[in-house]
Amino acid sequence: MAVATIDWKGDLPGRAVILDQTLLPTRVEWIELSTAEQMREAIKSLRVRGAPAIGIAAAYGLVLGVQGFEPDEPGDRTAFARVAARASDELRSSRPTAVNLAWALDRMNRRLGREAKLTVAHQKRALLAEARAIHAEDLATCRAIGRHGLALVPDGSVALTHCNAGGLATAGYGTALAPLFAAKEAGRKLSVFVDETRPLLQGSRLTAWELGQAGIDATLICDDMAAAAMREKRVGLVLVGADRIAANGDTANKIGTYGVAILARHHGVPFYVAAPTSTFDLKLADGSRIPIEERSSEEITHGFGRATAPEGVKVWNPAFDVTPHELITGIVTEHGVIERPDATRVAEFLAQSAAPRTTPRSTPREESA
Repeated sequence: MAVATIDWKGDLPGRAVILDQTLLPTRVEWIELSTAEQMREAIKSLRVRGAPAIGIAAAYGLVLGVQGFEPDEPGDRTAFARVAARASDELRSSRPTAVNLAWALDRMNRRLGREAKLTVAHQKRALLAEARAIHAEDLATCRAIGRHGLALVPDGSVALTHCNAGGLATAGYGTALAPLFAAKEAGRKLSVFVDETRPLLQGSRLTAWELGQAGIDATLICDDMAAAAMREKRVGLVLVGADRIAANGDTANKIGTYGVAILARHHGVPFYVAAPTSTFDLKLADGSRIPIEERSSEEITHGFGRATAPEGVKVWNPAFDVTPHELITGIVTEHGVIERPDATRVAEFLAQSAAPRTTPRSTPREESA
C-alpha cells in the first residue's frame, strides 16, 4: 500500500529525495534536492504536499540549509545559529495553513537549542537525526490512524473522499486513506467515490492513482456530483484529511471540504476527519483564526496551461476552507477517535493521549451533534 513520497539519501552532506507530485499520474519521477531553497520551492509549488509530508519535507529542508556551513573557527556556533534561523524562516513562509510545517520546524529548532553548546558538526547530525525521527514517527502514526479507523469501514463500505490524504500526503501510508488501506489489508470489500478536487485535481490525479495502486475499487466524480451520490444513498461515509485543527475541532482542509460536510449532514452520512495529533493547533480557540492560503489566479483561469476563463476576469482562489466541528462525526487520530468533537472533548482526549494506556481512547458517543 505504501508509496514512498520523501526520503533522505546519504549521510552528511546528503540529499532529500521527493516524488514530484505535479507530474502524477502520467509520470512517476523522484527528484533530488540539495538546498533549503529547492525544498521551499518544492513545498510552495506542491511538488511535495499534504500536511504531514510538508512537515517532514521542512525538517529535511532545514538540514539541507545548514549542512554546507563550515565555521571559520571551531567554536563559531553563533554564525551557525543564524544560518539555521534564516533557513527555518524561509521554509516556514512557504505555505501558511498546514500547521505540521511549523510544528516540525519548531521541533527541529528545539533540538538545536538543546545541542547549542556542542560543536557545529554535532548539531548538524542532531538535526538530521531529528528529521529522520519525524519521518519514522509519521509512518507509525499513519498506521495507527488506519487501525483506529478500521471500525468505521465495515465490509461492503462505500466511502467518499475529497482531495488527497493518502501516502502521497504523508511519509507513505496516509491519514484519511489509512482506514481504507487497513480495510483492504483486512480482506474487506470496499469502494470509494473520489472527488476530483478543483482546481488542481488532487483527487483525480493523486487519490485515484493511489487507490488504483492499492487495488481498491475507485470511481472518480466531479466535485459537484457528491450531492447526487449522497441523495441516491451511494455513499456510506466520508473520510477527509486536515491541514490544521483548532482547539474546538474546527478543521481546515482542502477547499470544498466544508461543502461536502454540509451535504453529509443533510443526507445523514457520517463525516470523519483523519489526522495526527500534531495537526491540532491548540493556540487557536476556533477555526476563524486559521490562516487560509490564497493561491495564484492562474490555477483557475489557466488550469494546467490552457485558458479556461476570459482574460482579466477577477479570481478568488483560497486553497482551504474550514469545516465547523458541529458537522464532524469524529476525528480519527493515532490514539483513537474523538467523537462529536468540541473544545472540551478535544482537550480531554489530547490530555489523556499523553498518558500510558493499553486500549484506544475514545470520547463518549452522543445521540445528536
